[in-house]
Amino acid sequence: MEHFTFAVPCLFGLEGLVGDELRRMNLQSVRVEDRRVFFDGDFADMARANVRLRMGERVMILLARFPARTFEELYQGVKAIPLERFVPREGAFPVKGYSLDSQLHSVPDCQAIAKKAAVDRLGAKYGLSWLPETGETYQFRFSLMKDVCEVFLDTSGVSLHKRGYRAVGNDAPLHETMAAAMVTLARYRGRDFFWDPFCGSGTIAIEAAFAALNRAPGLNRSFGAECWGCVPPVVWKNARQEARDGEFRGNYRILGTDNDPGAIAIAISNAKKAGVAGYIDFHEADALRQSLPCDQGVIVCNPPYGERMLEQREAQQLMRAFGRHLKFADGWKKYILSSEPEFEHFFGRQATKKRKLYNGRLQCNVYMYF
Repeated sequence: MEHFTFAVPCLFGLEGLVGDELRRMNLQSVRVEDRRVFFDGDFADMARANVRLRMGERVMILLARFPARTFEELYQGVKAIPLERFVPREGAFPVKGYSLDSQLHSVPDCQAIAKKAAVDRLGAKYGLSWLPETGETYQFRFSLMKDVCEVFLDTSGVSLHKRGYRAVGNDAPLHETMAAAMVTLARYRGRDFFWDPFCGSGTIAIEAAFAALNRAPGLNRSFGAECWGCVPPVVWKNARQEARDGEFRGNYRILGTDNDPGAIAIAISNAKKAGVAGYIDFHEADALRQSLPCDQGVIVCNPPYGERMLEQREAQQLMRAFGRHLKFADGWKKYILSSEPEFEHFFGRQATKKRKLYNGRLQCNVYMYF
């Protein structure tokens, strides 16, 4: 198979964790940058990464990198890419992108120029003055950063954080990739008692079950490149079988509680869709009154936090009460995600360690107590 350079964009703060994931898959030349990680490989490696990545957002082929200070440079740079290597005669090839700190700052204009260059290239190769675009989709993405353009072909389709198990959620759902990162930072592998006392729609507990089982999160979803003629179908079959062969079996103690019965019903439904309902106990309980399930374990949670003043005050009161409730829970390691800059003050204890992450565009910290 041909070899390519692949890029895996991720939420800010997760780059190192994604790099470690790719290395554990034995992928080659893993390089970590801000908000993305690169690796080299073939289509089999691409399929493996799509199926197994827990914290990356998508897997893209890097097609070209060139200076683009003018629309002419952008046009010529895209037109020089051998797009016909991937896109067949009837293929659809939409273009998306963004621009930061570049002279070409109008994203709609850049999209139009890149699209025209692709049309001209493919039209010339296929001898067509008009391209039907009635076939499978080949999503192109470009990034303009400091007058340098990178062009990618997205192999994932729908973002990898969409595992397929969360059809509905509560008001403030946590990205599956962020939940997986919290489980990873907690070093949870299925041996400890695991408890999320603010479980909401169950995302953290479900990702904990995936981690305990070593279950690939992409097993039950499809990917954009699965229907491409240039990608052998066997690579997807092999990637899924390899993932299944690597799964564990065991009796795991995973608990999710919440004081909202509606959220618990959603969490149970999501766990069933994810195929892990038998490994998680969800039930209604108040995190400030619930007795500790046992003497030791790991707590991983994302307590409610508000964006308006009254909500923030309520969230701060909740943190203070939660800290008092866990004051003597010395046998429990705690990993708490919060956007409150004074979290340690309200919780009543300095964290052993903390790590800055972004939940979407919201800056947060994971406060770790162990």
